[in-house]
Amino acid sequence: MTADNKEKEDSSNGNVADVEGVSKKLKYPRSIPFIISNEFCERFNYYGMRTVLVLYLTRKLDYDDDTATVMYHSFTTLVYFMCIFGAIISDSWLGRFRTIWSLSIVYVCGSTLISIGAIPTLDVNAKAMTIIGLLLIAIGSGGIKPCVAAFGGEQFKMPEQARYLAIFFSMFYFSINSGSFISTMITPILREDVKCYGEDDCFSLAFGVPAILMVVSIVIFLIGKPLYKITEPAGNMFVKVSKCIWTAIRIRSKEKSINPREHWLDYSEKRWGNQLVDETKILMNVLRLYIPLPIFWALFDQQGSRWTFQATRMDGDLGSWSLKPDQMQVINPLLILVFIPLYEVAFYPLLSLIGIRRPLQKITLGGILGGVAFFISMIVEIQLESTYAVIPKAGESQLRLFNGMNCTYNVETNIPGHAKFVLDAMGAFEEKYIAIQGQKSFTYSLQSNSPGVGCDVSISNTFELEEREQISYFINNRDGKVNLLRYIDNTEKSSKGYPIFRVLGNTAVDKTFVFKDLDPSNSFDRHKNNTYFNDIIESYPSDYEIFIDGVSVLNYKMRLGGVYTFIVTEEESKTTATVITVTAPNSINMLWLIPQYVVLTLGEVMYSITGLEFSFTQAPESMKSVLQGCWQLTVAVGNLIVVIVAEAKFFDAQKWEFLLFAVLMIVDMGLFAALAYYYKAIPLKKYDEDDANTTLPIEEQKEERGLENPTFIKNE
Repeated sequence: MTADNKEKEDSSNGNVADVEGVSKKLKYPRSIPFIISNEFCERFNYYGMRTVLVLYLTRKLDYDDDTATVMYHSFTTLVYFMCIFGAIISDSWLGRFRTIWSLSIVYVCGSTLISIGAIPTLDVNAKAMTIIGLLLIAIGSGGIKPCVAAFGGEQFKMPEQARYLAIFFSMFYFSINSGSFISTMITPILREDVKCYGEDDCFSLAFGVPAILMVVSIVIFLIGKPLYKITEPAGNMFVKVSKCIWTAIRIRSKEKSINPREHWLDYSEKRWGNQLVDETKILMNVLRLYIPLPIFWALFDQQGSRWTFQATRMDGDLGSWSLKPDQMQVINPLLILVFIPLYEVAFYPLLSLIGIRRPLQKITLGGILGGVAFFISMIVEIQLESTYAVIPKAGESQLRLFNGMNCTYNVETNIPGHAKFVLDAMGAFEEKYIAIQGQKSFTYSLQSNSPGVGCDVSISNTFELEEREQISYFINNRDGKVNLLRYIDNTEKSSKGYPIFRVLGNTAVDKTFVFKDLDPSNSFDRHKNNTYFNDIIESYPSDYEIFIDGVSVLNYKMRLGGVYTFIVTEEESKTTATVITVTAPNSINMLWLIPQYVVLTLGEVMYSITGLEFSFTQAPESMKSVLQGCWQLTVAVGNLIVVIVAEAKFFDAQKWEFLLFAVLMIVDMGLFAALAYYYKAIPLKKYDEDDANTTLPIEEQKEERGLENPTFIKNE
């Protein structure tokens, strides 16, 4: 569940007086099924597209992980910033109905552009279409986000249908999570298991199906128009509050010395009246508690970026079924549906036994759990590092020897610490790490008395090494004599998670090297290579039958994350292939990511739902929608923080970035606890409808500090 889910939960917890017996006399609005169905389709589109987005950016558009992370979180930031503009457009000009359907069209255009750009056979600029499409989706999704739930609430007559309204928000909340859950399950399957346009995957379908659902959502919404209760825009409170604050700042700068006031907002009283000024004071008092909130969203939304990339470096094999990296995101909405009732019947009663009863305490604990989740992800990353290729660092070079001969060689060099070693016959390889600065040459000699054609040789030459580089030499006799082919190697795992390989040929003439996928659902020649062409090639995880000049020579399974070298040799008119695993494939199962998802979701329920519920109860009636808009801004700022960290590239290793966010979250919750401790609720006042400048205090309320304030107590 994401931030937009929680604002709906908040609305469902709003206490509206019910008139017993009267609500039963009014029929449940027939327009509601259209609004619920519209929301399901829209959320299916949004989460389905976002689930596969980072993999599309890296695997098809060739962005690196950091750039893809920046783009993903920049998009999410824009979505939540657009919530404010959507609310302003709706309340000030178009009204909710027209805002929803008009921005939904913009939304569809964006989804369609991304889907078309993902079709590889079209001669289009996929990167440009993706960026424009994401921009349009952000405008559409963010713009309608604050309108749909409120539009549904308008269909009920209050207070007579308060009970029905509660049912609506429960249904609305369920539609959000069910849309998220189903799309997060389905779109990775469409992406990977369906093959289209001659490729191993089908991103165009993974984007296209959600786009079709968005079209369906507009059709459903418009069909229900004759049944809707449509109200005209009545002015936007967010705009009024902004003007009130700006007026106070402007006048205070001029009159502070000659006309001091008790509170800086009091300078707006003459222009905006006591009621708006006093309610803005209450709003600003609550918003102080919002200052630390963005950090949690910086952690939370990395489920779709850094945690998904982490899953690509893991093994999804579950026996009869293979788990896809982007499918891990389905854990969050699934757990949300389980945890919400469990919190009410089990978790909260248990927490109350240790003194955690008040909303601000629950928010603090929820944030701490978010930090713990990132400590867990750091531990998982440390374990994953043992499966990564070892890359030469500063002051170091890597020498790798591949033996394509059916001979055993004694190797002698003048390299300190590696003066003598034995290189076994055919397919063997040695890997050495050499201390070096800049570039340097080392002498070597190869001697062999092994039986076999061309083995009785002795050759000498030099190894040319470079700092931070992986230098490989392939021993072969392609030209009729033993020689060493030098090339710059790269043993890092593919950033896309796929296996990669190269072919080294030790044959008299060029031969065709073909991989035939043994997957019966999609059997075709996946790769055709000249055996002397040794560039790295990215493959697809599967079982392959390997043919050389049309003759089957080897069956081999290439797995996620593996780096392989195939050596083809010809001896006495017989051609054979040997495979060397240079970097081991992914070996840690994706299921080890479940603990961090569980802990983060446990924290989310307390942090998000409790936070909105607290804000809703503390804010004046006229300011509740403003607070929801400000809540969306905290999500936007949180994603902006991720963009800054990813773009700055502070760390070489991902584990340190996870540690940074974990520590930042814990420190952030310390700041929140301090703000909560000194928080004092401002008493609400009643105002005469005929005179906005007349204030009538309700009753004297005892001011107590933060976590002890009785206003915060729930169900005690």
